[in-house]
Amino acid sequence: MAEDPEVDVIYAAPPHSFHEETATLCLNNKKAVLCEKPIAVNAIQTGRMIQCARKNNVFLMEAMWTRFLPAICKAREIIADGTIGRIRLLTADFGFRADLNPEGRLFAPALGGGSLLDVGVYNLSFSGMIFRKQPDRIQSHMVIGNTGVDEETSILLSYNEGQSALLFSAIRLDTAHNAVIYGDEGRIEIPSYWHGNKLKLITGKGTRELDFPFEDSGYQFEVIEVMRCLDAGLIESPVMPLDESLAIMKIMDLIRKENKLRYPCDF
Repeated sequence: MAEDPEVDVIYAAPPHSFHEETATLCLNNKKAVLCEKPIAVNAIQTGRMIQCARKNNVFLMEAMWTRFLPAICKAREIIADGTIGRIRLLTADFGFRADLNPEGRLFAPALGGGSLLDVGVYNLSFSGMIFRKQPDRIQSHMVIGNTGVDEETSILLSYNEGQSALLFSAIRLDTAHNAVIYGDEGRIEIPSYWHGNKLKLITGKGTRELDFPFEDSGYQFEVIEVMRCLDAGLIESPVMPLDESLAIMKIMDLIRKENKLRYPCDF
């Protein structure tokens, strides 16, 4: 596929530990790449992938599809126009109870298993999108399971301007999957935010419920963004830029280091 002249862009979606190998093969063959989240297992891999894309002048984007959903785009608009004032706090959770399979990608260290990389990345990316900057302080706690990966991860991100984000992920605990964005003049509630199709806007003027239904899976919106970027001759998306993917990966590296969680590819 990477050598096929009829192929313009490839969606790379193997287990986490194969993202760099797969994406690099495609990029070196001048194929644009939409790479499944997380973009890689660690920041070193991510940096090499970005360097490869820029050296080859080829498009690369982390497939953080949540950013492109209509409801999330509307939330960004509401924040930008000042409707809920200055953002002070974000809460977001994404947890589910998976059957324990030591050899499966969720639980195997060799495959980059654990909640942080699988679903915690949604929370961190969402926080980066809302605050449009990286935190000044990171505190975390992991529950490490019998296979050696994090089954639960709690994160507190703090910013020097007094803002904060409370984030939780899990692969052995089912949670509500909600996000709430608190401003000093109101808030936005997004149920099942990572694939959400509605939001609730609450201000001093009352409550409004907004629906943004879509057909199919919702993945089509990130695909549309890739097509838009390729048509415009861009080698990265301004909505999900590569430097931000790298910054998020560095945060996850720090969290894993703090909790003594290492994968074979880290050595």
